[in-house]
Amino acid sequence: MRNSQLVFTSRRFTRRATLSLVGVGVLTTVLAACRQSPATNTAQIVTPTTPSTQLTPGLSGETLTPTASPTAVRTYRVETVVAELEVGSHRVSTFTYNGQLPGPELRVREGEALRVVVDNRLPEPTTIHWHGIPVPNAMDGVADVTQPAIAPGTQFTYEFVVPVAGTYLYHTHVGLQLDRGLYGALIVEPRQETLSYDREVTLVLDDWLDGIAGTPEDALQQLVGAGHDAHGMGHGTMPMTPGMNTMPGMGTMPGMGTMPSMPGGSPPELTPDLVYPLYLINGRSVDAPFAFAGKRGELLRLRLINAASATIFRVALVGHRLRLVQVDGQPIEPLEGDALRIGMGERYDVLVQLDNAGVWPLVAWAEGTNATALAVLRYEGSGRSLSPITTRPAELAGELLHGLRVRSANTESAPFTPDLELPVVLSGGMGQYVWTIDGQAYPDAEPIHVKLGQRVRFRLQNMTMMPHPMHLHGHFFRVGQSPQGALRDTVLIDPMQEVTIDWEADNPGLWAFHCHHLYHQETGMMRIIEVG
Repeated sequence: MRNSQLVFTSRRFTRRATLSLVGVGVLTTVLAACRQSPATNTAQIVTPTTPSTQLTPGLSGETLTPTASPTAVRTYRVETVVAELEVGSHRVSTFTYNGQLPGPELRVREGEALRVVVDNRLPEPTTIHWHGIPVPNAMDGVADVTQPAIAPGTQFTYEFVVPVAGTYLYHTHVGLQLDRGLYGALIVEPRQETLSYDREVTLVLDDWLDGIAGTPEDALQQLVGAGHDAHGMGHGTMPMTPGMNTMPGMGTMPGMGTMPSMPGGSPPELTPDLVYPLYLINGRSVDAPFAFAGKRGELLRLRLINAASATIFRVALVGHRLRLVQVDGQPIEPLEGDALRIGMGERYDVLVQLDNAGVWPLVAWAEGTNATALAVLRYEGSGRSLSPITTRPAELAGELLHGLRVRSANTESAPFTPDLELPVVLSGGMGQYVWTIDGQAYPDAEPIHVKLGQRVRFRLQNMTMMPHPMHLHGHFFRVGQSPQGALRDTVLIDPMQEVTIDWEADNPGLWAFHCHHLYHQETGMMRIIEVG
């Protein structure tokens, strides 16, 4: 069976064969330009109150300053506009928020109202979705579901109370626009911080092709034209990462139970259906990486956000261990490891003890490829340059943290007895690049009807040979049937794996439930859940 995959180069396409529940191979030589000074940020992050910790600017470019009113409304103005940007060694024209990549970091305090006035200066309609925040349905930003898309030359105001703290993401929810520059970090600070740390950095991961290897629409056309024999449900062998001789779990496939059979091991690294020309951290590629500072003896908080359209990353900070403390904005029992797997739409907060002075690469390996995104940690007072990296960092072969290993920090959660239990089958392929939920491809798919207040259990069964990060709008869900299952809004489900999610339908409206692989979503893997 041929391996149907798209590899993007700079010249051409190359085709190769709840709130109510509480709530791969060898790396080519890079870093030729890593000896430059850290990226310059001209604005400080502005928080609603004076923080007790030192904040390091987390994104390149401007960070918007909110205005506060006596009614605790944080107001931002965001302009969607076509802008020319330097992306790696390329100059591209793309869609942006306020002319920067990523978009400006928005900060608000838990319990405050967030008001965002959007001026659409794009040549096509757009929206903003507040990924992970359980907003009122009319504010969810899904075009033609919760609102008409914002027409060019018009304005729309999003306003809602932010009920939960954590690390979140905002992005467009129209067609393939996400695979341009329409995304940014949304940081919700808690009323009272329970984590102790000295400084924080936000790192937004992305994959990039727009203006380098055509457009996202070109990519979709290539994928649909190629079909997807290798990654669909059915026959033959799984695609394998270059250099791999066996696939973990073959012989005994990752068990079709409510949790995987690999909690202490590593999920398989599969060849993705798209390999991008560039992978970015905070809008920077490996030839001019984003740099951030640290001081020996400090405790650093990293807010990691995967805003990529089609890439799972494995992240490691060379020379340091990671202590995972929050997943999708929700606190978990701390878990330590050497590297972290993060799917599209997922967010992970880790603490790092800065006890190894020097200059260190933070590598975000594009899973199943020989490519990486990169950032650089430079300890204060360290004058040396970072040596080029020519091999895959050893940390990526160490203990791997991933979403199905974590447990909620809430030890008082009660067992969940569902009122409604549904099998939800993820399928697709079979010679065509069409991805379905229960055999139906959106938009020609029936809504899933759930009564307001029902306790719902989905048994998500991935019957494809591709991983799918499944995202539920408007609600949190608990992963697995244990009362200590982690609260999430996005969960990565590997091939031939079943994962159970429990959630309470306490937020009325029409809610999108979809794969956060943008091209899987766009070719059918989405359903509307009607709560009411």
